[in-house]
Amino acid sequence: MNIRGNEARCTSCHAGYGWKDETFDFSKEQNIDCLVCHEQTGTYKKFPKGAGRPCPTPQIFGGKKFYPPEWNKVAQSVDRPKIQNCGVCHFYGGGGDGVKHGDLDSSLYHADRSLDVHMSEEGAGFQCVRCHTTEAHFIAGRCYKKPAFTERKSLIDDDQVKRISCVSCHTETPHEPGSKLDDHTDKVACQSCHIPRFAREKPTKMWWDWSKAGQKNEKGKPLVKKGKYGKAVYHGKKGEFRWDKNVVPEYFWFNGSMEYILLTDTIDPSNPVKLNRVLGSKDDPRSRIYPFKVHRGTLPYDVENKTMLSPNLFGKEKEAYWKSYDWKPALRTGMEVHGLDFSGEFEFIETEYHFPTTHMVAPAEDALQCQACHKDQGRLAKLTGFYLPGRDQNGILDTLGWIAVIGSLVGVGIHGFLRKILSRRRT
Repeated sequence: MNIRGNEARCTSCHAGYGWKDETFDFSKEQNIDCLVCHEQTGTYKKFPKGAGRPCPTPQIFGGKKFYPPEWNKVAQSVDRPKIQNCGVCHFYGGGGDGVKHGDLDSSLYHADRSLDVHMSEEGAGFQCVRCHTTEAHFIAGRCYKKPAFTERKSLIDDDQVKRISCVSCHTETPHEPGSKLDDHTDKVACQSCHIPRFAREKPTKMWWDWSKAGQKNEKGKPLVKKGKYGKAVYHGKKGEFRWDKNVVPEYFWFNGSMEYILLTDTIDPSNPVKLNRVLGSKDDPRSRIYPFKVHRGTLPYDVENKTMLSPNLFGKEKEAYWKSYDWKPALRTGMEVHGLDFSGEFEFIETEYHFPTTHMVAPAEDALQCQACHKDQGRLAKLTGFYLPGRDQNGILDTLGWIAVIGSLVGVGIHGFLRKILSRRRT
């Protein structure tokens, strides 16, 4: 699924005025929507199919009425971005509350301390921009084309560092002096222990099967079925879903970089396609064991070309999927927008997308205990290639350990025995 060819709908969140096709000029300042990030009235709304613009007159979309902004009030409210400014897009990315990230949803608007110690008013009371700092509107991030940080630097050293890692504030020795926990910070990201679960208050979408889309009700409208969380578990426009709450993350070695599948990349249809790949390894000094939400589902791919396909979902053309409910013309016109070939033969393939988990930091008392990882079938059971005490077996190391234990017991026993004998002689 791609913004290209579906701009009029996607640019409700992808900020910019008039981004309706590939002719959008990113260099023009008048195309930048400053208000979506800076207005504080909470009344400034994008029209869902307005290519990034609010509606000029009252209009209805999806059964909801949208009104033009009160421009004077909106303009006079401008201030530094608040959680509400960021959340209106980032909490609802992917088409709904908590769909994409799992650690970002509307529960963070007014989080209590147990949900997020940083964003809670009972905790640090941070706004998003406290960590996502900017320089000339370049916003510090985590894992796009290159690492968000190349050196681990403390705020004590430089308050202007483009930080996005925990150690920028907490340093690499954040625990009590002499704590064994500080021996982990060169291999384990803080988030791995301090975000024990994500989607703790609201559910997040964990499975999205586009191959099931297309069913309609007796009125000819897309069929909608809701599940236990009050969320759609089926929608005729988008397919079948699974939502989960209080989810245990999956763990990978991560150096801050991600690699993404392109529409021109050849895929292996015999395995699930990793739409983005987490980069890092135990031998990379910049890598840490990091928690992720892994969003799984199905997407269309070209059987002959062995490439992923990008459909035309929301276009004005009659071939757009949400008009025709026919995948083949939707895929053909979608790929035409990209100037790429479509053989005409397609199937759906399982996919995986990895979202780093870095929000919803729990209080220290709720952090993971040692045995969560240091045991057989613990949280790091699937992360192999290194020795983890309590999980792994090593004959030589185990033998030496038992020899040391037995030797210590024998030594203590002999010492005690000799002290007892010698004390009798003195008396």
